[in-house]
Amino acid sequence: MLENFNFPISAFNHDRTIRVYTPFNYGEENKRYPVLYMHDGQNVFQDEEAIKGISLELKNYLDERKFEIIVVGIDTNIVGDERKNEYCPWVDGEYSMKLSGQVSTTGGKGAAYVDFIVHELKPYIDRTYRTLEDSTSIAGISLGGLISTYSAARYPQVFTKVASISSAFWRNQEEIEKLLNHADLSSIEKFYMDAGTKEVPGDERISNGFLESNQRVYEILKEKIPDIRFEILEDGEHSYSFFRKRVAAVISYLYGQ
Repeated sequence: MLENFNFPISAFNHDRTIRVYTPFNYGEENKRYPVLYMHDGQNVFQDEEAIKGISLELKNYLDERKFEIIVVGIDTNIVGDERKNEYCPWVDGEYSMKLSGQVSTTGGKGAAYVDFIVHELKPYIDRTYRTLEDSTSIAGISLGGLISTYSAARYPQVFTKVASISSAFWRNQEEIEKLLNHADLSSIEKFYMDAGTKEVPGDERISNGFLESNQRVYEILKEKIPDIRFEILEDGEHSYSFFRKRVAAVISYLYGQ
C-alpha cells in the first residue's frame, strides 16, 4: 500500500509531501518492519508521479517480490535551486568549480534537512507505523546519494545501511571527504555505491570526473566499512532509465533477499 501526506519541515517553514510504502502483509500481520528512507520521493514508486515520467518503479518491484520493508519517500523541493540547497550540506567547492567550470553559491541546507529526517520525520514514522526503530536505512540518487552518505556520517547509529546511487559527491567533494575521514562508521552494516562510465553522454571529461569523484569516496569508505559494494557500470548514464535497473541489486544487497 502507498500512502501520501503532507508533513511540516520546521527549519524551512513549509510542508513537504511524504510517501510511505507498507509491504503486502502489513495489514494482515502484527509485526514490525525495517524502514528505508529515500530522497526525491516523487521519483521512487510510480511513473505517473515522477517528475519526468520515469521512476524507479519501486512499488511494483517490492510488491512482486514480497519484500517486508517500509519505504519512506521524501519529495523534492522543486522550487528554484532548493533541491541543490537541501541535498548539499555545503556550498559547492573547488572540485565542483573545476568540473562544471562555474562558480556556484548553491548548497548549505543539508544539515537542516537531515536533522529534520532524524528528529522530526523518523519519530513520527516510528509512532505511526509498526517499525523496527533500530533498523533504519537511507538511500538516494545523484545529490540524493551525497546527502545519504552525509546522513550516515552524521548519524551512523541511526542509518546503519546506505545506498548511494550515481552520487554527485563532486559538488561537495572536499568537505564530504573530510567528514568521512574523521567519522566513526563502525556501526554501518552495509554500504552500496555505484557510478556509470558515461554519466554525461558525449562529455568524457565530466563523466571521468564524476566517476573519479565516486572512486575517491569509495577509497575512504572501504577502509572503514567491511561490507561495502562499489559497482562501476559500463556505459551507465545519469538518468532514471538507467537508475531503475539498479533497484534489484540495491534492495537485495541491503535486505538480503
